[in-house]
Parts: sequence; structure tokens; C-alpha cells
Amino acid sequence: MGEEKPSAEPAEENTETGEESAESASTPEKDQSPSTGAGRRPDRAGLLVAGGVLAACGGLVLYGVLGGDGDGTPARHRTPTASVTYEVTGTGTADLTFQARSESGTATVVRAARLPWHRTVEVPVGRDPLISIVLGKDGGTARCALAVRGHHVQSATATGNFGRATCSGALPAPEGPKQG
Repeated sequence: MGEEKPSAEPAEENTETGEESAESASTPEKDQSPSTGAGRRPDRAGLLVAGGVLAACGGLVLYGVLGGDGDGTPARHRTPTASVTYEVTGTGTADLTFQARSESGTATVVRAARLPWHRTVEVPVGRDPLISIVLGKDGGTARCALAVRGHHVQSATATGNFGRATCSGALPAPEGPKQG
């Protein structure tokens, strides 16, 4: 009966000496040293850093879901294009130069193409489709034809030694949803 039991009540402090009683020093609830963390407030800087990292991760996920092509590559600005068919008829060979998908305007060159020759490519809107024929030293006759989205635009004929011909056209406005 003479035993003292530890209580959950606050420890008493001797106000005269500033010391805690032995009973209060052993209770873990009152130990508020920074190393234990009991009773500490969360560090605001740590919360801000964690929030920033979480926001960055969320942004990257949204970029991957909304901005990508679905194959892991980032989305690119897509320039509208039009389907263009180039055709060169004749016999023998000819050097051909034509505009294809290059947005920079650089042409594609085919040296000593065996005739007849044809190719359908996508040409960026804003770049005029063009094909140029140059016959060799043996000459001959070759005819170029140009069609945009399946509609004939122009044709021309090259004849003789080193004969030349060029077919060009203008691209229509991009196809879009029809209004009306």
C-alpha cells in the first residue's frame, strides 16, 4: 500500500528549485527533446519541398498523358500537309528534283531515275509542290505531271539532250471540318 504508482497527470515541478520530481522525469509523455519528435510541429520547409516534388511529378504525368504521341516521344507541332502525286513518263533515265515533306524547303533529288517513275508524298501547306526533270546527254522525251489531293494541276514535257521541264502548283488551304 505504501507504493507509489506512476500517474498520467502532469509532473509537478518544484518552483523554488526549478527541478522536476523524480516521478515526472521518468514519464515519457513529457520528454519533448527535438530528437524524439513527440510534440514537434512538422517542418514547413520539408512540406514545401515535398509539395513541389509532388507537383512536378503530377505535371510530368499529365504531359505524358496529354502531350505525347503515345509512343513515348514528346508531342511535336504538326504542320498541315496535302497529298501530292508526282509522275514522270518516258523512257531511259532522268534526274528528278521534287518537294516532299521537308518543312525547311529542301528538295529531294533522285539521280538517274528509271522512267516511268511516280511517287505520292505529303507536302507541307505553305510549300508549293514542284518537280523538275533534267534529261541526260542522250536526250529523249519525258513528261512530268503533278496532282494535288488527286486533282491534276500541271504537266510539262522535256525533249532533247539535257532537256528540262518543271511542273509546279499551289496547295489549297488545309482541309478542316466543313461548316454549314
